[in-house]
Amino acid sequence: MSINAPVNNDVADGLEIDPIKILEALPSPLLTLTAQNRIAFLNSSAELFFGGSFVSLKGVLLSDLLPDDLPLFGMINQARTQGISISDYDLLIETPRIGLKIVNIGVSPIPDSKGAVGVSLFERSIAQRLHHQQQFRGAARSVSGMAAMLAHEVKNPLSGIRGAAQLLSQTIKGDDQSLTDLICEETDRICSLVDKMEEFSDERPIRKTAVNIHEILDHCRQLASSGFGSHVNFIEAYDPSLPPVLGNRFILIQLFLNLMKNACESVSKIGGEIKISTSYRHGMRVNVGGTKEKVNLPLQISIQDNGIGIPEDLTANIFEAFVTTKVSGTGLGLAFVAKAVSDHGGVIEVDSLPENTTFNITLPVVEPDIQIKTRDTKYVNHSIDEDFF
Repeated sequence: MSINAPVNNDVADGLEIDPIKILEALPSPLLTLTAQNRIAFLNSSAELFFGGSFVSLKGVLLSDLLPDDLPLFGMINQARTQGISISDYDLLIETPRIGLKIVNIGVSPIPDSKGAVGVSLFERSIAQRLHHQQQFRGAARSVSGMAAMLAHEVKNPLSGIRGAAQLLSQTIKGDDQSLTDLICEETDRICSLVDKMEEFSDERPIRKTAVNIHEILDHCRQLASSGFGSHVNFIEAYDPSLPPVLGNRFILIQLFLNLMKNACESVSKIGGEIKISTSYRHGMRVNVGGTKEKVNLPLQISIQDNGIGIPEDLTANIFEAFVTTKVSGTGLGLAFVAKAVSDHGGVIEVDSLPENTTFNITLPVVEPDIQIKTRDTKYVNHSIDEDFF
């Protein structure tokens, strides 16, 4: 149907349905191209995707926005010449204008339109978010069960081992005493690790208030810049109009400190760069676990670095407990991040290539009828525990 075709009100039972409004409401980018591959129409999602308004992009050649050697252009020609619909999946698109995107693409000819085609773009990250959300929640639950077991089965015996080592140290001398000191140090380290894991076993709902996400990100960046990230160039790209997040301030600080520390450790000592960005994304709705209720997750926070990336074989399981890319890491840092995001009712995803790793977090915002509680933006004692990452 032509997008300008009149609606048969009799068929619509008296309802006037504007086709343009239907296309505008779609959460995925959609555009129509003329026979010369000039943009004739694009919806709001496509405006966000290409980073421009309808007025500025109408009539622009698609090759001015995307490299003309992309498979997309071959798909357009095939759909136009053969008169068939074509789809392809997991195509990589990267330009300075739109950044790095992995998308599923559909191209269909528009009948009686002299070579015009319609193009739909479906970001792979969006398609996988609901699946990943359940996967990460499962990972968090597995850590919770293991933490409860370790607290009982491991921590108590360790206390006895440490006490025995202390008694031995009082009766031996020389080099042998260094061995008892080593036993005490290692039992303390393991007990500390178990303490960290016990944080996962608390299944009580977290206390949430209205939080300014930019204040939290600024606080974490300042901590990073003055410590583990002193060698990194931080870039901020904030949307100043964002509403408050409904969250727990302390947990959110720990969450983003985890992500920034991982990013700082992956980048080079020279030329290391981390971009922190926020945006408001329309159309992202997910089911609340155990109910039929759907919530909006419009606020997106992205942490992007130009480091070495995550090995492909680890990407799918990177948020599970004890999965780590570090030689001396515990593999609990990102497991904590996944649980923290899940506790906030949000979704986290990662896209990683060499010199381009991005963690995207979407969170709910405060409803208009919730009163915002102001808080002091100064924090102390948010130290980084090296054993946690």
